[in-house]
Amino acid sequence: MLERAKEVFDIEIEGLRRTRDSLGESFTLAVELMLKTIRGNGIIVVTGIGKNLAVAEKMSAIFASTGTRSICLNPVQAMHGDLGMVAPRDVLVALSFSGESEEVLRLIPAIRRHGLKVISLTGREDSSLAKMSDVHVPVPCGREACPFGMAPTNSTTATMAMGDAMAMVMIDAMKFDIASYAMNHPAGAIGRALVLKATDVMRKGEDIAAIPPETTVMDALLAMTKAKAGAAVVTDSEGRLLGIFTDGDFRRLMAAGASVPPADLLSSPVADVMTKHPMFVKDDTYASELLKVFEKRRIDDLPICDSTGRVAGLVDINDLPKMKVL
Repeated sequence: MLERAKEVFDIEIEGLRRTRDSLGESFTLAVELMLKTIRGNGIIVVTGIGKNLAVAEKMSAIFASTGTRSICLNPVQAMHGDLGMVAPRDVLVALSFSGESEEVLRLIPAIRRHGLKVISLTGREDSSLAKMSDVHVPVPCGREACPFGMAPTNSTTATMAMGDAMAMVMIDAMKFDIASYAMNHPAGAIGRALVLKATDVMRKGEDIAAIPPETTVMDALLAMTKAKAGAAVVTDSEGRLLGIFTDGDFRRLMAAGASVPPADLLSSPVADVMTKHPMFVKDDTYASELLKVFEKRRIDDLPICDSTGRVAGLVDINDLPKMKVL
């Protein structure tokens, strides 16, 4: 069973490589046509039949969520009234690995009468659908993983990847930014991470331990205990960030046998053992960016500063699940 499963992965990985290596002028022409459509207030209409209809739905969804307005059109329903959803300013993206799907081929003349141009994604450049298209983007992924060579497996994976590539290139071309992405994802953990900012999730006031540099290590620990925090931010007389001292720092000092005995360590100024010039972010940073900092830097506590460098708060990674952004 495992050997057969690995074989399926190998077939589809090789299919993706072949499809990637085929990228060329036709891909560029397709994206340029899509850009022209969107800039002309049109939409990208994606269609397919059978398993490719499911791929079309996914492709249209990734377009729409990343700034490329799109709908999915069922070719059968289209012939019974749903063509009223399209307009001459739109463009059709038709999916058919064989390029001979009867329902899709029957749709093309009707789409032409509505004034739309056609982009096709097929596995055969000599197929009927390819010949009927304004732009044909080949998907030469090779044989299906199905032992009968019938069930769409390798072909749907490669077609879906081609759609993802188109969507991501469109993001770059349209300069679609994180704020725009947030507008399209207001719900769920993704939405909260994209809408909430550091000021919405940070600890502040009595919930952070903000101490001057001359504070002893013992008093720093007491301040952290009072604030129920795992770190203390060290600030100057004007509240600007100088350093950070965490309970992890204290444990490491004790475990390593610091150069001073524990009693002397507890009475030492926190300035002697703090992390100077620590990583921090501005208070208008999106929660999604905070997640990236925590992941990249492998830290648990992140100071938040205002535009003048004064400490505004502290984000503890353990607070993010409570805010449902992790």
